[in-house]
Amino acid sequence: MDSILERIQKEMHHFTGTEKKIGTYILEHPEMVPMMTTKDLSEKTGVSESSVVRFCKTIGMASFKTFKLELVKNLTLTESHMTDFSILQQKDSPYDLFQKVTYGNKKAIESCVSSLDRRELEKAADVLENARKVVFFGVGGSVTAAVDACYKFTRLGCQSIFSQDYHYLISLIPYMNKMDVFVALSVSGRTKDVLELADFAKRKGAKVIAITNMEKSPLYKEADIRLCTPVTEEDFRIGTTSSRMAQLNIIDALYLSVFQRKGEDILKYYNETRNEYLRLRR
Repeated sequence: MDSILERIQKEMHHFTGTEKKIGTYILEHPEMVPMMTTKDLSEKTGVSESSVVRFCKTIGMASFKTFKLELVKNLTLTESHMTDFSILQQKDSPYDLFQKVTYGNKKAIESCVSSLDRRELEKAADVLENARKVVFFGVGGSVTAAVDACYKFTRLGCQSIFSQDYHYLISLIPYMNKMDVFVALSVSGRTKDVLELADFAKRKGAKVIAITNMEKSPLYKEADIRLCTPVTEEDFRIGTTSSRMAQLNIIDALYLSVFQRKGEDILKYYNETRNEYLRLRR
């Protein structure tokens, strides 16, 4: 059975001039229409409200409300395909791929709401707020989030460290203690370097925060605090794009949580930093 959008597309050449205006707008802005009233759509298309209602009946819908419900169902099904990167096609244009990436990232971020335990997030904010030193470590696709986290927490006045050099961190970890935090980022939770450093940091007394997916991996079991990202299906051809967005989303939440707690204590330094940036740009 054709979707509502496919039905409009097929019937376009049978429509009157007024109906074509409405149909064209709907095909070009399907995600906007469910939030509109008949008045909104009539103003956007330059037709009367009664014409909008008649259009809905022409395509087999009892009312504009019924049409919107059918359209939402159609868009939801479309999103499920958009997030499936295994259906990348040779014919995909750059904009097609942009849409698929956008839907995939959006779904990963929204799924964090169900994958993340709010109590674990609260505990992570507690230990990061009071940490003497925070070491961030990830490899491969997790490097981006680890670097971003290090930069953000440096701005909060934390002694923040990131390095991709395994041997450097092996030299650093012996100086960690119970006042320190080791943040391990790994989508799979099975990356050898991440596991070994997390274990070493834990043996030195540091708190280990894992940002990893929901599956009970070795890293999940090793960590003191678990911030879980959703399990997403990734295509080997494009890497862990959606998982990276989920990691960045959690990092932002941690950053803002600690920023809110430190409040007035760090605003002076934020302003100093901002003023220095402005001075250098002159």
